[in-house]
Amino acid sequence: MATILAHIQVKPGSEKKFEEIARALYDGTHKHEKNVKRYEYWKGATPGLYYTLLSFDDYHGFLEHQSSDHHETAAAGLGDVIQDLRLEWVNPLDGAAPLSQTAMQDLPENANEIVKRYFETMPAEVQDWWAA
Repeated sequence: MATILAHIQVKPGSEKKFEEIARALYDGTHKHEKNVKRYEYWKGATPGLYYTLLSFDDYHGFLEHQSSDHHETAAAGLGDVIQDLRLEWVNPLDGAAPLSQTAMQDLPENANEIVKRYFETMPAEVQDWWAA
């Protein structure tokens, strides 16, 4: 499994455009991806702050999501509306969350250049303390 909590600060005045892109990403992800477990957007307490919970069968499912045609198309406009983005790899608490443990995997053998780029820039950051 691979699960991320994305912290997204949108540029002031860009909330409507961001939400349009988020809806397109949500629709495309749930329509076209078989390895997605959770993919949801949330508004935070602070104006312009959003969260995305992404969870996939495994890290390769995450790479498939990031490099998918619908993601590449919809996400192209994110650079214009996002002020700050922080990805936080998270791990479910046994007995208190329905998802499996987050784990890193090797680069798929048939990886194209887009997949390789995401593999290098967004590795699953599994924390040692999660095993304790």
